[in-house]
Amino acid sequence: MVIEWANMQEGEWSLYLAKTEKGLCYVGSDATFESFESSLKKYLPSAELIENKEALQPYMIELQEFLLGNRQVFSMDMDVKGTPFQEEVWEALAQIPYGKTASYSDIAEKINRPQAVRAAGKAIGANPLLIAVPCHRVIGKNGSITGYRGGIEMKQLLLELEKQG
Repeated sequence: MVIEWANMQEGEWSLYLAKTEKGLCYVGSDATFESFESSLKKYLPSAELIENKEALQPYMIELQEFLLGNRQVFSMDMDVKGTPFQEEVWEALAQIPYGKTASYSDIAEKINRPQAVRAAGKAIGANPLLIAVPCHRVIGKNGSITGYRGGIEMKQLLLELEKQG
């Protein structure tokens, strides 16, 4: 499977993006190409990576618009793959409105599995599409900023950005 990828810089943001023929399949704040490749291979172990900034341009534009506060909803095609449970959780994440937050237990309830808070948290942590599938909008029940694959600082910046919008 051929995966096209590019590195996007927007101000202090540095993101690796990857796409399949169906759409965006990965967004990450990996520090190096090696960590990006390692992270991506967790989701798509047989991926053959080809750098193609031009092919990723439409996705980069939407993410740049978001990071600059000029976009609240993404229109890009996404190709997110996980277990049926993960995909159900990721769909619930996609329904959290811009500028709003939800708790892990809210997500578990949204998918009609109120006892599966830990499992929902694990699925949220496995989300391959940072920002595009808004796992940064999930916080602790007490309002605390909890773990994030992009790091707590990135999560706080994203939440602050959305409060301004």
